[in-house]
Amino acid sequence: MIATIDKAGRVVVPQSVRSEVGFVPGEVEITVVGTRVQIEQTGSTLREVDGHLLLPQGGPSLNPDEVRELRLADQR
Repeated sequence: MIATIDKAGRVVVPQSVRSEVGFVPGEVEITVVGTRVQIEQTGSTLREVDGHLLLPQGGPSLNPDEVRELRLADQR
């Protein structure tokens, strides 16, 4: 996928990519790895409502194994 960097150094991450990796509006961490630029969402995208951990709407889909791991992590 090709994107453009504007004069201010901004790059728009396409919606399909943001949805695939679960990016939501907020801070991101940018690191340089060799000749690559890596972007990661900072902090947890999980939020707690009435004692339940919720994923943001439009985030990545989880398979049953990933759901199980999240539940086990919450009990640790």
